[in-house]
Amino acid sequence: MARRYNIRRVKIHRSYEVSEAAKLLDVHKHTISRWIDAGLPLVAPKRPFLILGKDLREFLQARHPRKQPCRAGEIYCLRCRTPKRPAFDEVEFVPKTATIGVLAGLCPTCASMLYRLTKTASLAAATGDLKVTRSPAQERLCDCPDPSLNVHFQ
Repeated sequence: MARRYNIRRVKIHRSYEVSEAAKLLDVHKHTISRWIDAGLPLVAPKRPFLILGKDLREFLQARHPRKQPCRAGEIYCLRCRTPKRPAFDEVEFVPKTATIGVLAGLCPTCASMLYRLTKTASLAAATGDLKVTRSPAQERLCDCPDPSLNVHFQ
């Protein structure tokens, strides 16, 4: 799985040496050298190797995987790493609060569970033409009466 770097730390109007860029992104300097071999442009091909912040940011953004938005009737599968339609076109809606709930389904490819957090008001837009089964809200543990007072502490 690809590591995500905090590219907001990189200033576009600044130039960095290899060791500075490594410290900035919390990676080893050999990682920066591998990026240079992979196509990260340098200011000049002589030492000290200087990297423009703008080029470093663009290089990292190009390597960063894009999010795949889920359309109506799709739920993102973490194992397959793609949006999928649930198996049998069926999902279960479990309300968590008065306004938010979770859609749960089964991935047709890897048989893992699919979960999608959605608002109750936009449930129809999220499910599309899927068959939705509604489950009752689960009782919370904190909705119990006062705790028992028959415990003896010494």
